[in-house]
Amino acid sequence: MFVDERILTLFKRNAHHTLTYWSVFFSFGLCIAFLGPTILDLQCQTNSTLSQITWVFFAQQFCLLIGSSISGVFKKTLFSALSALFVSALVISVIFAIIPLCNNVMLLAIAMAVSGLAMGIIDTIANIQLVTIYQKDSAVFLQALHFFIGFGALVSPLIADPFLSETGCGNHTGNGTEIMHHFRNMLRNSPIAEHNITQSHLPHEAGEESIVHYAFWIMALINLPVPIAVLFLMYREKLIPCCPGSTPRLLDKDELAMENQQGAEGPDTEQKEHEVGGHGDIFSCCQNDNLRGLPVSFFMIHILGGMVLFMTDGIVGAYAGFVYTYAVAPPMSLSHKTAGYLASIFWAAITAGRLVSIPLSYRFQPVRLLMFNLAGVIVTVLMLLIFYTNSVFLFVGTCLCGLFLSSIFPCMLAYTEDILDYQGCATSVLVTSAGMGEMVMQVLVGSIIQTEGSYSFLLCGMIIGCIGFILFFGLLLFHRMHRNYLTGTMKKSAMVEEPAAEQNGSAKTEQKEEKESS
Repeated sequence: MFVDERILTLFKRNAHHTLTYWSVFFSFGLCIAFLGPTILDLQCQTNSTLSQITWVFFAQQFCLLIGSSISGVFKKTLFSALSALFVSALVISVIFAIIPLCNNVMLLAIAMAVSGLAMGIIDTIANIQLVTIYQKDSAVFLQALHFFIGFGALVSPLIADPFLSETGCGNHTGNGTEIMHHFRNMLRNSPIAEHNITQSHLPHEAGEESIVHYAFWIMALINLPVPIAVLFLMYREKLIPCCPGSTPRLLDKDELAMENQQGAEGPDTEQKEHEVGGHGDIFSCCQNDNLRGLPVSFFMIHILGGMVLFMTDGIVGAYAGFVYTYAVAPPMSLSHKTAGYLASIFWAAITAGRLVSIPLSYRFQPVRLLMFNLAGVIVTVLMLLIFYTNSVFLFVGTCLCGLFLSSIFPCMLAYTEDILDYQGCATSVLVTSAGMGEMVMQVLVGSIIQTEGSYSFLLCGMIIGCIGFILFFGLLLFHRMHRNYLTGTMKKSAMVEEPAAEQNGSAKTEQKEEKESS
């Protein structure tokens, strides 16, 4: 068979958990990409300026980062993890239901911030749960998890489009409309929004009334089955307070699924997890006293893995946000409608790449896929720099760039967790670093493009890609150092145990001889 029977057995034993986490990430993808196309309508709804409404979206991204950073505290038991997922998914539905009622920018910013916090919690916990369940076999399931977020981000604009305003508020200047082209496509990542933006030149019809609130209410209904699914999982696991039974720890559930690995890993696996701190949040990891005796390589693997994702996810955010601006500016000078398809092609390539990476991650080690993808990103951006006036290759390069970037995050997560033997805080560190990179690089690249011109867009991508590749080689170096440290520690333990075993054996022999003589 194409997939090992052991992998299928693991999936069958944890199918309910896995499908629930996948559905949560599909909802996450819908939520994170849904707000972009509605930016003009939200600006009309709140009677705000462009700068004010864009800070609202920044508030959501910033709180998403905070949620990713602190959500490791919910990983200690299955009850706390699923409870956090249930509350977060339910909060997202509630927020989307009340967004149409927010007629003030401040109220809208608070609502977006709360939804971002819930999304950040979902992001970290879903990754941690899958890594804890499947451990060394988690690469395949992580690829599938991140496929669902790409699929959700690709589908969500189709929900919003029928309810978007065709004329806008009628208060945009020509310059404002041009800037809005960029922001609409940056947040929306679809050519459909571009069509609606171009219509903002037309005078506003006094009798027109926005119907975008229907889109938010539909989004709330679409998301509502997710908390219900999490609640049903809690019911099956007898974790709801009204149900009898105790609250098991997360690893108690997963030991059944990983019994084929327990014999090789030995009975000390759970004890080691508690000693090192497990998949905790960043703050609890920093406060763990047991980390003091660990080598430098242990910490550098966390840092370098996070920095690689800081760069690569930064490229994802910057490319999706500014490829439209680059395409409509000289020397490319594409039409607005044609350029609008670039972001959609980019996200479609990421979605397809994550789907293709599911079988690839089963056949190839994550480190090989990482090296291939990082090199592919650099070569693609280099070719885009060389053929910077070729519009056809811009579409081809956008597709290739999305394919190469698609599986870097799940591969890095599986690789670092495997290096650390599923101890430490790799998941929380990587998720937080990726979120920071996407947020920071968009601001940085956007500022450089504004001052230096559109051609600097590709130069920034090339520089960021090369830095990420160098950091990856540093990660490989510290991986080797950490492996040597573990080998030396095992040899020392074996040398200490052998004399003790010989001493016990000689003592038993002497006792036996004394009994025979007596």
